[in-house]
Amino acid sequence: MLDEADIKKVLVVVAHPDDIDFGAAGTVARLTEAGAEVAYCLVTDGDAGGFDRAMDNGGMAALRRTEQTAAAKCVGVSDLRFLGYRDGAVEQTLGLRRDIARVIRQVRPDLVVTSTPERNYARISPSHPDHRAVGGATLDAVYPDARNPYAFPELLADEGLEAWTVREVWLTGGMTPDHYVDVTLTVDRKIAALRAHESQTSHIPDLDGMIRGMLSGHAAAAGLPEGSYAEAFQRVITA
Repeated sequence: MLDEADIKKVLVVVAHPDDIDFGAAGTVARLTEAGAEVAYCLVTDGDAGGFDRAMDNGGMAALRRTEQTAAAKCVGVSDLRFLGYRDGAVEQTLGLRRDIARVIRQVRPDLVVTSTPERNYARISPSHPDHRAVGGATLDAVYPDARNPYAFPELLADEGLEAWTVREVWLTGGMTPDHYVDVTLTVDRKIAALRAHESQTSHIPDLDGMIRGMLSGHAAAAGLPEGSYAEAFQRVITA
């Protein structure tokens, strides 16, 4: 398994702005504090989200890109890549696999973080169809696409992108987490990142309490001391 000290480059692949921050921003902050380089790949601009019915999709997309950029700064990330797929209509296609494999070959990460491709029957919100499609396409891009020099040969021939093997994937939002990251020291940065998504979180009456409650539950499952906070993942060994 990949030790945290060995994680030098990380790629987070998600469907929408704010998915990263709900699922893994505390971990991202911890990794950047340790010196890791983290890049975000957002498959959509989140144009179908939000509560302002007076704003059209184009305006919402621009707003959410701005919000995600601000949220990323809260946890030490400045490398954001938006693929521009339509929110709410993402499918696990060969084209999406190619686009994610391209970013993997560009970033060359040790670790990829993405959403689980499985439906969560205990809690419906992680099971958005876009989340599942992106998680499945990302796993396929990790194996076999990004590492296989014969997959998408145009990535090498036209763009000079050599094959790359990701060492490990961490999945968020699943029912069977087996890895917990102590984010007690970075929980405030996670909450600040979530507050940057004003169009998505301003309606939540006690965002701080909601997040701390969820993370304290993960910490208890991990056997951490009372008062601790943790984020939960399922580890997939790929190398």
